Amino acid sequence: MNQATTVLEHKTALGGQNRANLEALETEMKYCLYARKSTEEDERQALSIDSQIKEMLEMAIRDNIQITEVRKESHSAKDSGQRPVFNKLITDIKRGIFNGILCWAPDRLSRNAGDLGAMVDLMDQGLIKEIRTHGQRFTNSPNEKFLLMILGSQAKLENDHKGENVKRGLRAKCEQGWRPGRAPIGYIHDKYADKGAKKVFIDPKRAPIIKQLFEKVANEQYSCRRIYRWLKDETDLRTKNNKFMTISMVQRMIKEPFYYGEFEYPVGSDKWYKGGYDPIISKELYTKANEQLSRGNISRQDCKEFAFTKLIKCGHCGSGISAEEKFKKLADGSVRRYVYYGCSRAKNINCKGGYLREEELIEQLTQVIDKLDINDIGLKNQFNEEIERYYKFSKGLLGTAEIDFNKQKDVDMRNYAKYVLREGSIIEKREVLSCLESKLVMREKKITLN
Repeated sequence: MNQATTVLEHKTALGGQNRANLEALETEMKYCLYARKSTEEDERQALSIDSQIKEMLEMAIRDNIQITEVRKESHSAKDSGQRPVFNKLITDIKRGIFNGILCWAPDRLSRNAGDLGAMVDLMDQGLIKEIRTHGQRFTNSPNEKFLLMILGSQAKLENDHKGENVKRGLRAKCEQGWRPGRAPIGYIHDKYADKGAKKVFIDPKRAPIIKQLFEKVANEQYSCRRIYRWLKDETDLRTKNNKFMTISMVQRMIKEPFYYGEFEYPVGSDKWYKGGYDPIISKELYTKANEQLSRGNISRQDCKEFAFTKLIKCGHCGSGISAEEKFKKLADGSVRRYVYYGCSRAKNINCKGGYLREEELIEQLTQVIDKLDINDIGLKNQFNEEIERYYKFSKGLLGTAEIDFNKQKDVDMRNYAKYVLREGSIIEKREVLSCLESKLVMREKKITLN
């Protein structure tokens, strides 16, 4: 609630006599009434913004104080420079719009050293002539500024003590075996316990499914994607907001130590606590599942680089085209390698895009090259370099007759692009396709230009 209102808007509420007195006030001081919402539990009723304004307006009329403007704010004063209304007030004081501040108490103005120092500095410069609170008055005198700094520092000290008390309470809760915050899916909170004594219990509906999830990863080598499909197709496990689980949520669940009865708090602090609740799985099952998951990640990271991945999109769902290799043992004892390209299903887990063998993919790409304008292939520089390299090799090492290099440039670049797609290295193949101005799309096992 950030807003500024003129004092005239409050005249009607103050009554005819008060309004007449207010209009008669003429002083050289230009005050801004600053009201900030209290965050302290015991002051919320007594020191609400409206009650602060009412009390200070009555004091202004009683003491013949001219209020130029009323400004309200609900931001915390704990951190320096984080209150937009207060920051604007400081700016306006520097511009000479105000030279006095009215507020309920010094801690309404500041609970941090930065904002407090800014106000005292403005008093030293003579830009703030007076700060008035409900029971005190601070001017540019050493004793009064010193008192203002003490009261502001006291408010900061209270904040610091509250922060320490909160941390101490959280540590005590952890030592009792209860992790602060919301428990992961599979547990339910005791809604009827007193505040600060709430505990968590195993969710009889979700916990068995979560245990089965860990068993499938540890014993049946399920991947996170396969777990996701299993949860969606064969179970009714949903989040506490009644939404389907996502793959990233599955990954976080498998890595959550809370399920075997321990937790780290804060996360990353390396401070571990023994839970005071019943675990859903054993630590051995948790370790086995995570080791299996790590092996799966390593195998994916160490997989070979394929020539045509990241260059083709799925025509069904828009996901990228990925590749996987298969090995087949033949009757003569030899092993043959096959590479298949298909939708990665990154955008649609149920995409029906089929798979295409690399040999078939290359043949379709050569047909795409046939349909392109030569200038669209974008291989002129690369092709010219190859011809020049061959020319120098023939003349220098083989001693062959001199070749008309300019004439050789007229060789069909389209055939050169096909040759690279069939016989070139992975890098060369990728360079050929990256030169195409249009995007390659695979749909129904057919490669087309989009």
